[in-house]
Amino acid sequence: MARGRAFDVIAERIRAEGPISVADYMGLALAHPEVGYYATRDPFGGAGDFITAPEISQVFGELLGLWCAERWQAMGQPERVLLVELGPGRGTLMADALRAAKLLPEFRAALEVHLVERSPFLRQRQQEILAPAKVVWHDDLASLPDGPLLLLANEFFDALPIRQFQKIRDGWAERMISLNDAQDGLQWGLGPNLPPVLPFPSEAPAGAIREISPASTSIAQAIGERLAHFGGAALIVDYGYQQAALGDSFQAVKRHQPVDPLDGPGDADLTAHVDFQALSAAAEKGGARVHGPVEQGVFLTALGIKERTEALAKAATPPQRRQLLAALDRLTSSNQMGSLFKVLALTDVSSSTPAGFPEGA
Repeated sequence: MARGRAFDVIAERIRAEGPISVADYMGLALAHPEVGYYATRDPFGGAGDFITAPEISQVFGELLGLWCAERWQAMGQPERVLLVELGPGRGTLMADALRAAKLLPEFRAALEVHLVERSPFLRQRQQEILAPAKVVWHDDLASLPDGPLLLLANEFFDALPIRQFQKIRDGWAERMISLNDAQDGLQWGLGPNLPPVLPFPSEAPAGAIREISPASTSIAQAIGERLAHFGGAALIVDYGYQQAALGDSFQAVKRHQPVDPLDGPGDADLTAHVDFQALSAAAEKGGARVHGPVEQGVFLTALGIKERTEALAKAATPPQRRQLLAALDRLTSSNQMGSLFKVLALTDVSSSTPAGFPEGA
């Protein structure tokens, strides 16, 4: 196994405290302020480790910006509204959304842009791409100012820490990560048997894995509470399950290829499928109204991605046209991102049904 600075930090933690959970491992490997994956690099795009929807097509961010404009109008066009993005990457999505917002000058004038991003490295990239727009950065939701909210979270929740539990003969035990015998790599293990009060199916077969993400549900509930108190809407786009499911979705990607999640921590992206049922329940607990989830392809088609792409293609060169149509297919086709990715909207309880969702959903 490869070793690096993040491995040394994780190994020191294990030696001091014993085996660690998947959640602790992800927290150290991804978010450690000095050696974590997001603190030390720009992982986006063809030269990085993975490509997100805003990097595939400008139309994605434009449509999300116009979705926010529709919600602003449904809110009664407040003179001031927070436009917030969680995990904004390079800032590409926000740049495209703000460009689309200029189509409604009063909407653009009402926006206060806030980005929830801890990485100083990525904050610098966001500042460069969003200049000269005025932007305020935050480490978390708690420091956002009061006020009505329009929130975007694209491929944010999949990178939040998860805990994994494995079915054993007489119950469930948490999957843990420890050092191997040679102390030069990491290995899987199990913690002690857990009480039978966990909300996991007793009839699951031996070896089955159940994942939960307390970090994700905590944030979803906090969003619900803000929407209930101040009004507004949130849009969550990610890959995952519409309903809770058994299975091991913990994965690592490096240079666009899957790699062993325990090999080279800090040098690969770590993610897991999002449990949209759990997010929905947490947001409702916070006081929000839930819409969806719907498949990304269905959502983007309802918002007009095909028409917008075709309009751009008419003025494009043949190579540009091929690129635009390939991006459209990648974002909407069921055999690519169209079905795997889901879209969930949260609003205050008095809100109308947002664009892109079935009426009454």
